[in-house]
Amino acid sequence: MAHRSGFVNIIGNPNVGKSTLMNALVGEKLSIVTAKAQTTRHRIMGIVNGEDWQIVYSDTPGILRPGYRLQQNMMDSVDEALGDADVILYVTDTVETPDKNAEYLDKLSRVDCPVIVVINKIDVSSQAAVTELMEWWHGKLPAAEVIPASAQERFNLESILDAVVARLPECPPWFDKDTFTDRNLRFFASEIIREKILLNYKEEIPYSCEVGIESFKEGSERYEISAVIYVMRESQKGIIIGRGGSALKKVGTQARLEMEDFFQKKVYLNIYVKTDPDWRESKKELRRFGYEK
Repeated sequence: MAHRSGFVNIIGNPNVGKSTLMNALVGEKLSIVTAKAQTTRHRIMGIVNGEDWQIVYSDTPGILRPGYRLQQNMMDSVDEALGDADVILYVTDTVETPDKNAEYLDKLSRVDCPVIVVINKIDVSSQAAVTELMEWWHGKLPAAEVIPASAQERFNLESILDAVVARLPECPPWFDKDTFTDRNLRFFASEIIREKILLNYKEEIPYSCEVGIESFKEGSERYEISAVIYVMRESQKGIIIGRGGSALKKVGTQARLEMEDFFQKKVYLNIYVKTDPDWRESKKELRRFGYEK
């Protein structure tokens, strides 16, 4: 039997469950997950292998109207994902208005590759409402397969997998069969810290922060990691640190415990906070954080 392999890009609006879906399909927590919009900033690949197939999933930022250079770079990566996919998984849910960001739906209708629409979060809806949504999507994208699912409850993931594999082109594997992502450990360390910032701070603070890994040393018994949280204003620096350093200590403890679980090794973590007013607009800084090519 011929081997199938391809790039399956996951696209959709914020908070529809794209990252939760990819983590469920890959079987590893590669993308950070919170209830806040713009949690995902980078394209992150997760690789799943079968005996005669390989799927290279790619999680992407949620679709939005850019307000600054970082967001524009995020949307550029979504446009790239529309253009370089072998299969597109467009994720919507039972909560959002289906025609939100209609210009991207028009782009979807013109892509050359197969499109699979996943209606997520059916566990919080009714059968009648889900049926109505499926009919809407069949009308909007007649060539697409429409699959109801719940990433959170891991419902109907097998149907998504079967639909994806059936649409992969015949091709040798793109990566070694024991590879599960294209990202290194430094990247996951920074993303784990950023997730804890999203979970522990409110309002504009998480969107004003970026995490840089200054050093990542692998010892015989543990990883020694030094990280910097960059904020845009001195007042934000004080909020991140908290009274007597309590808020930063909480973030550090949560991040360290998750890193130890993810890396399966002890972690010694130091986190500092610095002010960089222009990091979201600076081409140089965005390149350093992996957003600019």
